[in-house]
Amino acid sequence: MPDSQTFLSIDLPALLAATLACLSCALVGNFLVLRRQSLMGDAITHAVLPGIVAGFLVAGTRDTFPMMAGALTAAIIAAILIELVRRLGRVEAGAAMGVIFTAMFALGVVMIEQGAARQVDLDADCVLYGQLEGILWFAPQGWASLADPAVWADMPRQVVQLAAVFALCLTLVLVFLKELTLVSFDPALADTLGLKSWMVQHGIAAMAALAAIAAFEAVGSILVIAMLICPAATARLLCDRVPAQLGLSLLVGAATGIGGYLLGAFGPHLLGYDQSVSAAGMIATLAGLILALAILFAPRYGVLARRKRLGTVDGVLV
Repeated sequence: MPDSQTFLSIDLPALLAATLACLSCALVGNFLVLRRQSLMGDAITHAVLPGIVAGFLVAGTRDTFPMMAGALTAAIIAAILIELVRRLGRVEAGAAMGVIFTAMFALGVVMIEQGAARQVDLDADCVLYGQLEGILWFAPQGWASLADPAVWADMPRQVVQLAAVFALCLTLVLVFLKELTLVSFDPALADTLGLKSWMVQHGIAAMAALAAIAAFEAVGSILVIAMLICPAATARLLCDRVPAQLGLSLLVGAATGIGGYLLGAFGPHLLGYDQSVSAAGMIATLAGLILALAILFAPRYGVLARRKRLGTVDGVLV
């Protein structure tokens, strides 16, 4: 186990980044799950890759602005292309998304190779797994130093960025919860009541893109996809009311982020191994395991509960 200084400088910033990324994605993912558009999270995380790489290649740096600008541009292009394929090709929306995001992800991988040739520090491992282990915070000099505001002012950029995105998404959800809920369940009724459902739908997609882009550099595409779906789907299996679902998904996201990082970083050492495992990979794995448990054991919608109800007729077990 690391000493306190090592934990504060290496593990704490990575743990904060992972948890904030999980919270942001879990919060926004609820509305993708409610609208049966979980594939959109996958599409967004793949489609923005060429934009992110383009930002790196043009600016030659990992600064926030070129990354965000490139990713948002790619997201807009992807949305336009998906709509064109859907209308001109007369195919289902899910198929159109599948065609566009796989093509754009492949383009991004090709561009990564060009970046390597131009000595830009970007590779496929960064894209898939993120760089949680590379988020370092050297300002704290022991636990007592955390009481100094100057120490927190030197927090790594990725953590600050993820905290700002989570705060923005949480504020938007709290302010527009009624509209988001209505459009997620019945967009036709929303239109009848004078609410422009298409604007809300695009707002949900924009929040999902923002959360994915902010988390992309730190945790990679695998974790973003998992956290956009697993906490929200787990919460949906365990409750019926949207406010309760939102709160439960945040609890699952936080528990998954913290537990997955600690298991990945320190679990192998407790078992006698010298090397840790990928923190992002372990977080995604834990999210999948929690969802699997909910699928099996949820008190109302779980597999075992449904089989028990189907096996009972008029109170008699058959």
